Amino acid sequence: MPTEPKSNFAVRKTRMDDVDTIHSLISYFAERRKMLFRTMDELYERIREFRVCCDSDGKVVGCCALSIMWRDLAEIRSLAVLPEYFGRGIGRLLVEDGLREARELGLKQVFALTYEIEFFRKLGFDIIDRNQLPHKVWTDCIRCPMKDNCDEVAVLINL
Repeated sequence: MPTEPKSNFAVRKTRMDDVDTIHSLISYFAERRKMLFRTMDELYERIREFRVCCDSDGKVVGCCALSIMWRDLAEIRSLAVLPEYFGRGIGRLLVEDGLREARELGLKQVFALTYEIEFFRKLGFDIIDRNQLPHKVWTDCIRCPMKDNCDEVAVLINL
């Protein structure tokens, strides 16, 4: 049986000195209307939700947060990978680590709001009607420039 090649990337908990890099990553995609901006204050307040992926030299090349919404529901948010690292499995590693943590916490479902539908479908998420999500989910939408014309798709995985 063939073995998968060993990844040159590792996911770890976020440290305080990662926040500038996370902010830059999120801002890059937010400027392109691919995700919501996050302020430095928000990132410091939510640092425990984040994980980063580093290359073999320790350089942060991606980030992702798992945000608890309710006792049985969490959101994968702020998933970002440096563009020059696309296609190397970094997003998958980050989401899988978030799902692992969600299972450890005893959560039943994890959702994401995304433009990258096929990426999430490959990881086992299904498209759902956004109206199935609780209203608490939409608190970030107030700050979004696309709030009145949102075209993100809701995806959900049952754990």
